[in-house]
Parts: sequence; C-alpha cells; structure tokens
Amino acid sequence: MANPWKNQRLKDSALCRLGILFAVTVSIVLMLASVPRTALNKSFSDNDLNNLDKHLENVSLLSVARGNEMSVRLHTRNKSPPRNLDLYPNLAKDHVVIVLYVHNRSQYLRVTVESLSKVEGISETLLIVSHDGYFEEMNKIVESIKFCQVKQIFSPYSPHIFQGSFPGVSANDCKNKGDEAKTHCEGNPDQYGNHRSPKIVSLKHHWWWMMNTVWDGLVETKDHDGHVLFIEEDHFIFPNAYRSIQTLTRLKQEKCPDCFAANLAPSDVKSRGEGFDSLVAERMGNVGYSFNRSVWERIHHKAKEFCFFDDYNWDITMWATVFPSFGSPVYTLRGPRTSAVHFGKCGLHQGRGEEGDCIDNGIVNIEVKETDKVVNINKEWGVRVFEHQPGYKAGFKGWGGWGDKRDQRLCLDFATMYRGESP
Repeated sequence: MANPWKNQRLKDSALCRLGILFAVTVSIVLMLASVPRTALNKSFSDNDLNNLDKHLENVSLLSVARGNEMSVRLHTRNKSPPRNLDLYPNLAKDHVVIVLYVHNRSQYLRVTVESLSKVEGISETLLIVSHDGYFEEMNKIVESIKFCQVKQIFSPYSPHIFQGSFPGVSANDCKNKGDEAKTHCEGNPDQYGNHRSPKIVSLKHHWWWMMNTVWDGLVETKDHDGHVLFIEEDHFIFPNAYRSIQTLTRLKQEKCPDCFAANLAPSDVKSRGEGFDSLVAERMGNVGYSFNRSVWERIHHKAKEFCFFDDYNWDITMWATVFPSFGSPVYTLRGPRTSAVHFGKCGLHQGRGEEGDCIDNGIVNIEVKETDKVVNINKEWGVRVFEHQPGYKAGFKGWGGWGDKRDQRLCLDFATMYRGESP
C-alpha cells in the first residue's frame, strides 16, 4: 500500500521546484527587460559600445548592420527619450524642431553649440543631434547641453563604425580604376571610373538616413507637421535665428505660397544678405534651411532619383535631380539679413588634420550686432524673387563617387525602413 504522506511530500517537492523555476524565469525576464533601459540612460564610452548583449538586436535594424555590435547598440540607443525633460517638460505649440547633423569636428561643434545657447527661444523647442559615426568627444559636447530638450541619434549604418565590411571598407573592395576587369573584386565604378570611398559616400548616406529617421522614425517627430530646421556642425547661429525662422514659416503661406521652404541664410554662403527692406525668394540654400512634412513627402517620393544620381553630395543631388523633378522652381523664403553663417573651412568629412580643425587659431570671429539679436523681418515687406541664379541645376551629371550598386541599394533601404513600401 502506497504511503500517502510520501506521495504528498513528492507532490510538495515538485510544486516547490516548479515555484523556484517560475521565480527564476520571471527574474531573468525582468533582468533582460531592464537592460535596454539601463543601456539607454547611461553615458556611453568606447568600451561600453564594444560590450553588447545579443538580445538588444532589434528586428527593425537593416540586415546590413545586424552583425555589427556597435551598430546594434546605437540603433537601440536611438530610442532613448530626450534629455533635460526635467528642465523643459513642455514644448511650445508653434515650435520649430531643430536638427543639427554632425560628424567629428569637435572644435567646430563647440562653436555651434555655444551660438545655439544664446538663441532667443531655444528653450521652447527640441534639438535633435544626428551623428555620423560615434566619437566620444562629440558625444560629450552634446551631453553637456542644458539649454533645451536634446535628443541624440546615431546612424547605425555609418561607414565610420564598420571595420572590414560594407558600408565601410571590405577586404575585397575594388580600389583602383579597372580593378573590376582585372580581378574578382567587389564594387561598381562611378561615371568617371572611380570606386567608392566610404568616407565620402558617408555624406549622402547620413543625410538621407537622418531625413527618413527624423520625419518617419522618431516618436518625438513622426507626427510633427510643422517645420524642421536643419543646421550643420560648422554653422554659427545668431541669437535671432529661432524667432526669425518662426516668423518666416508663418509668413510663407501669405507672402510666398509657392515657396517650398524657409531659410536663415542666402544660398550664396559667402553672402551676409542684401540689407534692403524686403523678403527674398530664391533657390533653396543649404545653410539653415527648413521645410514641413508635405515637402518631405515630395522629396521622399523622389527616392529613386536621389539614390541613383551619381554624386556623393546630398545637396547637389537635390539641386540637380530631385528639385527639378518637381516640375516648378523650388524657392525658399528668407530675410534680407542672414541669421546663420557657415564658418567651416574644410569639408564635413575631412576630419581633423595634424594641426586640428580648420579654424584660424581655434577662434571664430563672427561679429554679432544688435540687429542680430532681434527679429529683423517686417511682416509688411514685399518679396523680391531672385530668378536665374547660378548654381547646380538639371542637366548637371554629378561629380561621381556614387556608382556602387551597394550604396544605391542601401540608400533605397533607408527610404523604406520605416514605411515598408517600395519608393
């Protein structure tokens, strides 16, 4: 006859083991769930970026980056909420989001951030800093910003974080003209016979990834219907810039309904403005430009034109193929006095040489006058239209550097990574 007490003890023992197993399982699940939040809230260092748990990988990451630990970590970090929410919990209803895109010119970035800190109304909006690659010094500068909400995003597909594989340099990449005919190397030459340079193509990749991410991929901005202002790490921003761009975006519909954008600076980067009492409608410049979602939709619709045009410059690609495809002149509205100045003396991705960044003696001498501290736009002014301006237009065949089919495919992938449809 079976011992009922023994049977009961066996049952109790089994239940106990099940209870322990359940408790351990719950603990593991909770621990795994907490890791991303911990990773997102901490300050990153180069060592941190090399220590990644595989479970952080997200299915929304494009396959080209899934084997790269740093890429996956940056992709995860991009979901972190803005900082300084305790200092600035609310954004103004009519805020213009500011996007600052940067690479690795820390000396430049310090100048730009310092100028932004003195901008009237900056605390009312969200500043998004888009990084091409991860560089600790650049990261520290951005993390030190306390004058507004700040959200950092890092391109997980930057060639600067890929060692030994595309989009970086691959061991089997073609390097010289004619290599593809002599060997079994990988890559397609551009229209001039030259093969891709990851450092150069990064310019166009970052801009296009950033645009798709800001407009379609971020919780903070994917429903934003107002204007977004775009600036670079070598743009000095005057104190009146934010109020000026707010004024221009309000006046655009009335004063220039056919204008696609509003600009803080003339399309001629050497110009400081004409100084006359009139607004200006001209070709869209690449310093302090802003547009809204409806314009972005038109740009996104031209993804194939953008991704297949053989020029590594995003702005020349826009001027020579995307804007002309709209069927009408693409004007931007601006004031007669600049509110942003391009001070860089070397290209965005030339990086730092032996003598440091390209700033004379590490100092930028830009005079800020009293008129630069207040909005210098009158809503009663008329608009002067500058037609037939010099610059890149339809018919220009491009400077090359963008002939590799891998770059073209990745570019198209950026256009669909948040939407899922073919461009």
